[in-house]
Amino acid sequence: MPRVARFALLFACLLWAVSFVATKVALETTPPLLVVSLRLVISALCFLPFLLTGKSGRLGRPRILAQLFGLSLLGTGLHYGIQTVGLQHTTATNASLFAVTGPITILLLSAVVLHEKISMQKASGVAIAVVGVLVVMGRGTLSGLDFGGHALGDVMVLISIVMWGMFTVFGKRLTDELGAMRVTAVATAMGAVWMMPVGWLESRGRGFSLLEITIDAWVAIGFLGVGCSFLATLLYFSALERTESQKVGVYLYAIPPMTAAFAALMLGEVISANLVAGSLLVISGVALTERAPRI
Repeated sequence: MPRVARFALLFACLLWAVSFVATKVALETTPPLLVVSLRLVISALCFLPFLLTGKSGRLGRPRILAQLFGLSLLGTGLHYGIQTVGLQHTTATNASLFAVTGPITILLLSAVVLHEKISMQKASGVAIAVVGVLVVMGRGTLSGLDFGGHALGDVMVLISIVMWGMFTVFGKRLTDELGAMRVTAVATAMGAVWMMPVGWLESRGRGFSLLEITIDAWVAIGFLGVGCSFLATLLYFSALERTESQKVGVYLYAIPPMTAAFAALMLGEVISANLVAGSLLVISGVALTERAPRI
């Protein structure tokens, strides 16, 4: 994998790791679907210069537009909306466990859709990374799993993760054709356009006004829009443009250790032996998968 792609993925994962804290802050005072619509509007505005200066070319073709609209559903509004609402109906422990299925979904879908071979080295790397994530979570966290009464939230979170896997795989195919910048820009803009009325309807139904959003929530939403929906997604697709989707997907396992390390640095939580050992396993699994030769 090119160094620039490796750096892009690591920085994107770091931004997504911080996003869990930002989302929690935003949801303290703001309805979930409004948070999603606002972050997408902000990210779409970041992409606006690229949309205005880029050549439309094949973007006007019905097939391309349909695929981009599908990506806007899988990776922007619908994905964020289902996940955000789902997190309100399940525990963080349950959600973190389901997140482990993301790269596995990418591994399987890419083999079917993109005909990327699943070698023993790739499968072993993913398995080692999964073990690393579970070690980071620790026995105490895993013992907190509670599936009773959380079925709706669990299913919603799982669906959102599968959708991101589909977003990655189908986005890879379109990125190879149009380029990372155009795909992410148009898909994000489409997601913002159709999510705005959804956020407005939710706010109207709750009698909520934008004036009620606190400064802290605006800062959090701004970070989610600029840092996550714009920069992290662009970096992710830029890396996807340069290598196989299976090798890109396994980097998502770096998010749980990064989240734990960020919590330790910013919130004063203890850096445990589980975090160190699990992080080393994740790094080993990612490295093993990344260095697997194309078959």
